[in-house]
Amino acid sequence: MSTFPISTIMLATGLGLMLIGLAGLLLHRNVLRMIIGFSLVDSGIAIVFVSIGYITNGTAPIIDADLAHADAVARVVDPVPSALTVTAIVIGFSVTAVMLAYAVRLYRTQGTLDIGAFRDSKG
Repeated sequence: MSTFPISTIMLATGLGLMLIGLAGLLLHRNVLRMIIGFSLVDSGIAIVFVSIGYITNGTAPIIDADLAHADAVARVVDPVPSALTVTAIVIGFSVTAVMLAYAVRLYRTQGTLDIGAFRDSKG
């Protein structure tokens, strides 16, 4: 039985979440389901970013006596994808909060969350 590295499993999981979220965005007409689809896409992107920067048996990007300069390229985990992931999570949370507030406002004014009902809205 062959084993896959954890980065490959994380990459496949992230891509799967992105596809499920994209299907939720494109196939559903309910605003809340579309917001959930957006959140799944956002989570999938974060997992893909983390899996890109992962190195099996890698170490923190601190060069000291235990880590020689020659080994640093092969053993050090890249910190940039992790930093971008934290930023993407915060931005995704903020955008999701704004979308949910907008959905509440739409429900209060229209009485429904179906996209078809909002086509007739003018003003």
